[in-house]
Parts: sequence; structure tokens; C-alpha cells
Amino acid sequence: MQFRSTTSLVPEVSFKDAVLRCLPDDGGYFIPSKVVDLRQFFLHMDEGTSYPELVATVAPVLLQGELNPYSAARVAESSFDFEPELKRLDDNFSILNLYNGPTGTFKDFGAAFHAALLEELLKNNNGAIILSAARGDSGGCLNRAFYGRKKLVSVMLFPSGPIRGIDPASIVTNGGNMIPIQIRGTLDDCQKLVRDIINDRPFSERYTITSANAINPGRLLPQTFYYLYAFVKLKKYLSGDLFFSVPSGNFGNLISGLYAWKFGLPVNAFIAAMNANDPFGDFIRGREFKPRPVKVTNSPALDVSIPSNYTRFISFYEEAPAVMRNIIFPASIDDAATVKAMEQAWKQYNVMLDPHGAVAFAAAGDFIKKDKYAHIIILATGHPAREAKLVESATGQKITLPEKLALLQEEIEPIAVVDPHLDVLEGLLASCL
Repeated sequence: MQFRSTTSLVPEVSFKDAVLRCLPDDGGYFIPSKVVDLRQFFLHMDEGTSYPELVATVAPVLLQGELNPYSAARVAESSFDFEPELKRLDDNFSILNLYNGPTGTFKDFGAAFHAALLEELLKNNNGAIILSAARGDSGGCLNRAFYGRKKLVSVMLFPSGPIRGIDPASIVTNGGNMIPIQIRGTLDDCQKLVRDIINDRPFSERYTITSANAINPGRLLPQTFYYLYAFVKLKKYLSGDLFFSVPSGNFGNLISGLYAWKFGLPVNAFIAAMNANDPFGDFIRGREFKPRPVKVTNSPALDVSIPSNYTRFISFYEEAPAVMRNIIFPASIDDAATVKAMEQAWKQYNVMLDPHGAVAFAAAGDFIKKDKYAHIIILATGHPAREAKLVESATGQKITLPEKLALLQEEIEPIAVVDPHLDVLEGLLASCL
């Protein structure tokens, strides 16, 4: 599979080169340049197909010539000792639980595959440095995915504040392969440093530096697999149109769904379920995109003004604006409706949702009024225990925090604390590496 830049100012590259370079030199983002039809593979799968089996089957077809079937099977087996869980609620709704991974977030799926893939691709090379900005669930997710991976050193940049979710045994000073560094600044400062170091090609190529953030196509592309998996599990029950309701803040999850559609997933449309910030609502409705100040809501992962996948999302509209206007439907759900959706999901279906899944649930409930014969798969992206107080308040039910998530609450000290300056960080990395 070849990848091009969203600005199309540089030559196409292979998937391996896109994953290792992470960002093209023209300031854009890497996106697939050609469509690979996967229908003949997943359409013949059934309810008995496991997630690793699906991944091992479609990955070598998707990554033609770069991952053979044997390598794909190794990557799938190494990545996934967990699976998505599809629950059919009734004729109109299903829930796709994506929080069954080790850190209780949908990010586990993309990060686990990405880490195992890099280990496989670089097994005959000198290895690589994985530089990522991290906060909240992303820190624990990346720690779990890259811990112990051969020839990979994971450097995570944390903004000011407590650092949680890191296994102390994984840190390099304890014999691991993790280097947690705190930046005196915000997450935006950390993300800018990641991009700046990758774009400093003499430095990044000298140390083979890439990233595990969503700017890397190696993080986004494997998220297409769980859309295909959901369809395989549900297809024999479908009789009407199929929709996905996707919690949307930075829009990486929705973009992964759009890739799945391009690869042959027979989905009619996607609901971009946003909270009150509604970052892309105007644009999807055909109006000019104008960033607004961020509102603090009870679905914090969706509190976004300028989605980090802005460029990738716009590229879909540039390719086929008329098609996109009819395949993505925006929805904006406020805090009151979010809490009501959590209560309704529990009372009506005995399903607990975190606030982000509840935003998607509420959006699906509004949409079904327009098409009562549709079936909507709602993405539940985070474990309810992550927002226990709000979930307990909405449902009246006590939530027990799983042990694996309780461990993520433990605080650790960084290897170093530095100012958000490129030369300072590069000097520190050079001394550590």
C-alpha cells in the first residue's frame, strides 16, 4: 500500500516508510493513496471469526508486499489477547465495546498493533525510538503497548502535572524500555516538540525516531479492523441500512471508519457524535470551519476546538465533497443529554456507558427517528469505571474499578523535567540514547 501527503507535494511512499517517517516533509499528514478492496475476505467470515484471525487475514492484503501472511499472523497474535465485544441490543441498536484492552480505552487496539508491527518490521534492523506526547489514558496505553518490545525504546513527553499509568518496571532505569520525560508546559507543547523533532530530519534519521501518536498512520489504520469485525459479527442479522455512531473529538476514530468504508465495508453512513464543542459541525453541514474556544464538558476527550486530524478529514471532502455530504451526519450532544443517555442505556438495556459512549448513544437515538429501519452500531470507547462518579450518579449503580485500571492511577516520577525547547529536548535525548 502506498501513502501520499494530504498536500500532495512529495512523492508517494510505502506503508513502512510512512510509519517510520511518521510525517511527510511538506507539512501534511500521510494518508492511503490507493483503495484496497477487502470485501472478498471479510464478507466470507462469520460470527466464529476471532479478532486476531480477522487481522491476520486482512492485514497482509491491505499492506501488500510489506507484511506477508506469516508476519501478519505473528503481529496479530502478539498484539491481541483481547477483542472488541459486540452486543446486539435490539433491531435498531448494537454496542461495540472497545474498552476490553489492558488500559480500558479504544486506543489499546491501534497502539497494540502499531507496536507489534514496528517490532516485526524492524527485527532485522537497528530498532527505533518511539517519541510520543502523552496524557491521561494515552500514557498508560502506550506504556502497555510498547513495554518489552525488542529494539524499541518508547520516549513519552508528559505535560505539567502528575504522571500516572506507567509501570515502574518499564522505565529504563529499572531495566525497561520506557523514558518518561515531563515538559514544563501543556499537551500542545509536547505535541509540537514531537512534530518538530520528527521534522528535524538529520536528528530523527540519525536515531530513527518516529511517533506512536495518531499523527502516525500506523496508529490509525489498524482501527479500521474493529469496524470490519463489528460487521462480521452482525451481518447475518442485518436487514436495513447500517450506520456507526462514533464519539468524535479529534476525529481519528471516525477517519478509521471512513478508511474501512473505502476498503469495502458496506456501511451507509457515520454519525459524527460530538459534544457541545461541536468542532466540525459547521463544516459537515456545509458552512465555513471556524474554531471556537473550548467548552469544558462531562465528556472531556471530546473537548476539542481544532481536531488534530483536521487535515486528514478535510482530504476526504476534497476528494469527493458530494459523497461526503451524504455519508457523515453531525450531532451535538450537551451535558444534560449525555447524562440522560447514560441513564437510558442502563434502564432500557442494562448497559453502562462512559460519557463518551453516551454521546454516541444519544446521537444514535436522535438519528433513528429519521430512519426507523436502520441499525446503528454505537462505539463505546472507554471503560465506564474511568468516569465512575458520573456513571454512578446517572445510573444509581456502584462501579468497581478493575485492578488493571486501578494500577493506572499510581503516580511515578519522570526521568527528567525540561522546558519546551527543541534544542534542550534533543540534547537530553542524545544523552539518553
